[in-house]
Amino acid sequence: MTARLATRRAMAAASAAIVVALALAACSPDKHVEVDVPPQAEGKLAEATVEQLKDAVTNAMEATGSSGAIVGVWAPWSGSWVEGLGTQNPVDGGKVSADMQFRTGRMTRAMTCDVLYAAAAEGKVKLNDTVATWVPSAPTLTDITLEQLCDGTSGIGSYSKHLTPVWLSNPERKWSPRELASFGLGEPRSGEPGAAYRDSDAGYVLLGLALERALERSAAELIQDYIADPLDLEATQLALPSGSVLTGLHAPRLEDGKSNCAEPLDVSNVSITTGFTDSGVSSNITELGRYAQALATGALQPEKDDRFDDALPATKGAPSWYNQAGGAVLAGSLVGQFGSVPGYITAAFSDPTSGLTVAVVLNDSAAGSGVGAYLAWELAAIASKAPAASGQTAPDAGLPWTAEQYHEMIASGAICATPEQ
Repeated sequence: MTARLATRRAMAAASAAIVVALALAACSPDKHVEVDVPPQAEGKLAEATVEQLKDAVTNAMEATGSSGAIVGVWAPWSGSWVEGLGTQNPVDGGKVSADMQFRTGRMTRAMTCDVLYAAAAEGKVKLNDTVATWVPSAPTLTDITLEQLCDGTSGIGSYSKHLTPVWLSNPERKWSPRELASFGLGEPRSGEPGAAYRDSDAGYVLLGLALERALERSAAELIQDYIADPLDLEATQLALPSGSVLTGLHAPRLEDGKSNCAEPLDVSNVSITTGFTDSGVSSNITELGRYAQALATGALQPEKDDRFDDALPATKGAPSWYNQAGGAVLAGSLVGQFGSVPGYITAAFSDPTSGLTVAVVLNDSAAGSGVGAYLAWELAAIASKAPAASGQTAPDAGLPWTAEQYHEMIASGAICATPEQ
């Protein structure tokens, strides 16, 4: 009897545990989110379109001295093209494959803002909380809000222009976020908070510190919980790329101002701590494109999110279609981000209505961030005219620029020294 009673009690306890587990599972929210874009037509883009796209990427590789590039273009009504081009470096070669990982640069800014808006919807922070509320090491920042950090309207300066030479010469040194931010805080403010956009990597680092304290989790965990998990992104993380990695290069400057693209530095091992919540996330091209679609459509954001409603000009004298808000760049109908970190120039944009999406990485950062935007916009202009596949209808809307315009701008900004120099 005693044995039977013990067995019954054990079975009852196990059954109760199963019931509790099932109940908890039923109560736990499903993190997975769908991205509301038109269904992607199967198959590759038309051969003529692919040739135009390849020519655009090759032109940018030559202009920037990049030995390799990875590009993804998705036109839902027509097809897609995802490919690695060139080699890992100009000396030893090595094929570039489309699945290689790399640092995504400023796309991290948009992800950090995703966390902010989600946390605000959960009641864990307020958009108008001051920086000083959550970052004790910045007690004087009582006039700047978390939303202004996200929008890039805090007036705070940047640290990367001061530190990039140090990163290249001492790549493995670890940097604390507060140390990075101090270089931006050391610059004079550009004006009253909220008045105008100013590119500030220090601002996004401060935002990351605030979110870590408010949510009591590391920035890496926040990116995983709020972005990677809901979108089923397996290669996207706030950490250095892992697995198959695209080599990151940086061509050194010569005395004449040109760059020695034939003998670039391998800077793949520059510490991820140099970017933190401004530019520290790594991914691959397919996941970068998917994230761009999620950003453009607001897939990760609470309902009635007004994140992009009060966009400001990205630069003084910028065309009316070029604005910044919510950690993102608004270019015509496209939403995305672009930038550079040691070793990589990146960009990704998506149209929330048509689903047109482009993502690209070049593996030499010496030319700077602007080339990434120019190339992405050139690719988008080409793909926007891709013919409709059988049974599909091409969208009517166009873009306020031409592919030729940015093709020429990229070529005219070539940085590489010619062999005879």
